[in-house]
Amino acid sequence: MSADNRSRRILSGMRPTGRLHLGHYHGVLKNWVRLQEEAECFFFVADWHALTTHYEEPTAMDVHVWDMLVDWMASGIDPEKATLFIQSRVPQHAELHLLLSMITPLGWLLRVPSFKDQQQKLKDRDLATYGFLGYPLLQSADILMYRATGVPVGEDQVPHVELTREIARRFNHVFGRDASFEEKANEALSRLGKKAAKAYSKARAQWLQEGNTEARESASAAIAGSANISSEDRERLSGFLDGGGRVILPEPEALLTPAAKMPGLDGQKMSKSYNNTIQMRDDPERVSARLMSMPTDPARQRRNDPGDPEKCPVWDLHQVYTESEKRAELAEGCKSAGIGCIDCKKPLLDALLEEQAVLRERAAPFEKNPARAREVIETGCARAREVAEETLDEVRTAVGTLYT
Repeated sequence: MSADNRSRRILSGMRPTGRLHLGHYHGVLKNWVRLQEEAECFFFVADWHALTTHYEEPTAMDVHVWDMLVDWMASGIDPEKATLFIQSRVPQHAELHLLLSMITPLGWLLRVPSFKDQQQKLKDRDLATYGFLGYPLLQSADILMYRATGVPVGEDQVPHVELTREIARRFNHVFGRDASFEEKANEALSRLGKKAAKAYSKARAQWLQEGNTEARESASAAIAGSANISSEDRERLSGFLDGGGRVILPEPEALLTPAAKMPGLDGQKMSKSYNNTIQMRDDPERVSARLMSMPTDPARQRRNDPGDPEKCPVWDLHQVYTESEKRAELAEGCKSAGIGCIDCKKPLLDALLEEQAVLRERAAPFEKNPARAREVIETGCARAREVAEETLDEVRTAVGTLYT
């Protein structure tokens, strides 16, 4: 990993819901496998997050956590390359969540889009709790704890990352400045050089008053391009740019991942709630039985009826698993009734079983010896606690709770 990549830090987590299906594998885990080669990655089991909506099901958590971790490693997540840990085993998350709650306006949490959406979707659950209202803030604590530079998310999660950025900005504004901060920032500005200082001041005003992101970039460039100031001056002017002070908690970027709609066995998005999933480590006989009984184009009532691949749920899976040349051959066979639906399903089944054989092979050592997964987590949790404590030392100093 290059020095540039080592400076990038990725944070992502997943709620423990039991064994994962192929939608998780193609939609999230394959991206994690790629990221672990490109940056320092922290991947965590979000068990406290699971309790925000499923607090009445604590007995299921233990099995779900370990099943999910085995699926992670079956997917190719390498504990030698990424830090894997369980959220509740790093209690620093709870402390940072508490400290951030002291400066987070209630209105910020109430406006998070998923707050009302989830209440509508989960009407059968009592979500009138602080834990549910505050889970986006806990999510922010998860991210800021590791000073992550990037958070891989789907489009629906971008508001959560933006909330995290706002919380970091507010924290830095409140706690990153001393009584003479602005005076010292102006002194640093005078050392920037007349032309650069004028450009910086103009761009800073446009950024703070109008939210002009290009102006912010211009002001940052004025700081970076000056050889006249010290690293302390650069840090102070960077904080002053956002109307705040020293950057204690850096703002993360949302790494928007492509919307991966892994089709289920009924043509809808693969989801446990639709009962249309294939698990990552499913039984081959079950996979075969379920795939071969999948519905196809309703127009193909008989073997010699021509069909339309675009109206067939099986075709959606071919888009994921079958090479374009083979797909063209199958499409022509379907439209001309040259092949039957069984003939179309067989190459898909072969590809699925081949993929799953690899996943089961990777999972086998952890299934045969569960202690191996526990060892991986113990090591990962120790590493996570070490990094978390470094951040909290600075945070405690900033908020005044690190007494001497």
